[in-house]
Amino acid sequence: MKHYLLIVVLWFFNLAHTQNCTYTFIGEVKDFHDGTPMSGATVYIETLNSYTTTDINGKFSVKNICNGKLILVISHIGCETQRLDVDINGDTFRVIDMEHHIEELHEVKVSGVAPKKLTKTAQETQLNTKTLERFSALNLGDALREISGVSSINTGNSIVKPIINGLHSSRISVITNGVLLQDQEWGIEHAPNVDLNSAGSINVIKGANALAYSGDAIGGVVILKPLGISLKDSLYGKTILTGQTNGRGYNVTTSITKTWKGGWFASGQASKKGFGDFEAPDYLLTNTGLNTRAFNLSAGYKTFEKGFSFNYSHLKNEIGILRSAHIGSINDLVNAINNSDPILIEDFSYDINSPRQNVTHQILKAEYYKRFKRFGRFEIQYDYQYNQRFEYDVRRSDDNKPAIDLNLRTHSIRTGLKLDSNLKTVYNFGIHLRYQNNFANPETGIRRLIPDYDRYDVGVFAISNLKWGENTDLDFGLRYDFNRIDAQKFYLTSRWLERDYSNDFNNIIIGSVFGREIQYGVIDFDAQQLLTNPVYNFNNFSASAGISHKINKAQTLIFNYGLSQRSPNPSELFSDGLHHSAARIELGDLRIKQETSNRFGATYQLNLEQLDLNIEGFLNNIKDFIQLVPFSTEQTIRGAFPVWNYEQTNAFLFGIDFGATYKINEQWNLSNKSSFIKGRDTKAKTALIDIPSFRTNNILEYNNKKWLDFNASLESEWVFRQNDFPNFNFETLNPTTQQMVLVDISTPPPAYNLLHFRSDVTVPLSEKTNLNIGLTVFNIMDTSYREYLNRLRYFADDLGRNFMLQIKFNY
Repeated sequence: MKHYLLIVVLWFFNLAHTQNCTYTFIGEVKDFHDGTPMSGATVYIETLNSYTTTDINGKFSVKNICNGKLILVISHIGCETQRLDVDINGDTFRVIDMEHHIEELHEVKVSGVAPKKLTKTAQETQLNTKTLERFSALNLGDALREISGVSSINTGNSIVKPIINGLHSSRISVITNGVLLQDQEWGIEHAPNVDLNSAGSINVIKGANALAYSGDAIGGVVILKPLGISLKDSLYGKTILTGQTNGRGYNVTTSITKTWKGGWFASGQASKKGFGDFEAPDYLLTNTGLNTRAFNLSAGYKTFEKGFSFNYSHLKNEIGILRSAHIGSINDLVNAINNSDPILIEDFSYDINSPRQNVTHQILKAEYYKRFKRFGRFEIQYDYQYNQRFEYDVRRSDDNKPAIDLNLRTHSIRTGLKLDSNLKTVYNFGIHLRYQNNFANPETGIRRLIPDYDRYDVGVFAISNLKWGENTDLDFGLRYDFNRIDAQKFYLTSRWLERDYSNDFNNIIIGSVFGREIQYGVIDFDAQQLLTNPVYNFNNFSASAGISHKINKAQTLIFNYGLSQRSPNPSELFSDGLHHSAARIELGDLRIKQETSNRFGATYQLNLEQLDLNIEGFLNNIKDFIQLVPFSTEQTIRGAFPVWNYEQTNAFLFGIDFGATYKINEQWNLSNKSSFIKGRDTKAKTALIDIPSFRTNNILEYNNKKWLDFNASLESEWVFRQNDFPNFNFETLNPTTQQMVLVDISTPPPAYNLLHFRSDVTVPLSEKTNLNIGLTVFNIMDTSYREYLNRLRYFADDLGRNFMLQIKFNY
């Protein structure tokens, strides 16, 4: 037996001794995008425990090796390190592609700060994860007010819509996780249905210079991006607990993500918040509670070269509307305006009664992308959205029967192609297809405010990003959108004749209504109602151009221009009835045309060691600007109400947004954010309605990393009175006194100044876990005030003092 073992050992020894180990491996390291050689890359030959580097042509060689497996670890500044297994079978050659532009990988990195900007020449601002976490218990509109030039239009404190440079609603596109939000956003009291806690960062692009996202975003685009996915084996998450005194409520949000080195990932996030009646400094705001439940699930596979993912999100909001805002007549409105306190104040309650809103929004999304060497990146995405909106008025018979019941279903397909083989000249092309159906349930017992309709959208765009020298970037973009709206709309015959539609629109009448019977093909103006089939086709063109020039290391100038056309939405065309949660009758106009915006912007940026300065100016000329303005009063079976009418004019808006931070020393910072805007109706030679007043925020901040990373800040929010406003006051007959009374719905409230305080510390619990504890006090002095752009300012003061305690676990 010993002889056999000796023979085997000698045979292996002889085989090893005689194996040919004279082979050479030659590697060539190239840039993934354009194939240029990458010199100076470090190559560690793990098998031989030796190092080498690539030459000026990106090549390296390993000599005198045997057949078998060679393990290489290749690294380069600005690149993600690659570990490769190479099978050697004689002399071997291999091209190794590396991603030399690490900023392109931000989507697969976990970071507490926002990724790089999405544009180079637009007026763009970012909010990072840390900032968003401070607003975990609040909403999107509250967070966006951190950006100079962004304010909000409110219905109380729970329904907050962002305003960008004086424009809101359909003029602002909200993109959440790559999906263009479709959620009945036409009403002032319709807040965007997104869960702020699902976002890892937010980019706000002012104006129409984001054609890849939307063609009709005359005001701007708000882009919510989730946290990135890391390419490593990891399990991480966070939980945020918030409690506050005003509203006596709470917010809980938690998220967890599992990633694998190969690129697979799965994540989940959920939020729940509940509040009772909020408080003004001097009284409770009855029926202003809020309940929100949301969750988000994602899974997929992502690497630099290819990936796919699936995502589902669900959001449910139940929002109480101030009980005193539910008026029964125009005289109730007069009394509310003239009284300093709400007409109804009850004891604190968590109950949410009518008037209230109940909104559910769901998004299902699937996407796939693939990068091609020396070419670019292709992506395709499908998403489905379902939005169900119930609005409940105070009824004598049944408060649980909605006054508005709308179901909006949207299917979208988006494709994109990015040609970036030469990063000095990058081109983006895309096609968007969308089908949308709105169903207005007729079983509400109340005339439908918005009709049934089908909408079809097709959009194509082309964008070029050019690098001109080392310090100048140029952007150019073109977009075309086709919109078709096919509606089924009932009109009261009296309304049809009153608005003089007979001369222009009798051809769209498809039937007459007698009692509950519809006689199709009959046009009879003695009928109670007319059934119409309005069909609109709109062709919209958009263009953008911008230049960014770096004067020196510290200074940058940006100029941009945006042309955008926006089709009227169904509300602007077809609204016809009492919107009781808005306490007014709203009337659309079949004659409304698309509006056209020409916007010019300029930005100056200064970044010094102690001073950061950002100044943005803009001019926006909008032809056929669509606005909703008070028109008259109308008597209904439920009382007399103001009539608000959609109409068109020409508008001119201009303004300046200012932001500066001065670093006093290592621990103290002083910053300012200010916004000035004017809006003019150039036809009527008056101010535009609903333009934000001048506001300025000054913040003194202290940081000390030695004290558990302690941060504290004191903020002064100073909002001036809006002195430039249109006068839409009117007189109406008081049926009780039989006298004419003035209804003052235009005069703005006085200026106000609020003080806010915020502080937090971070306690490390382990190597990968820490605990952050934060305290925020809003309206420290418990100041009574009314905000001009809060629709409930006629009925009550805004919120009083609020203590908010937040505990955050990172793990």
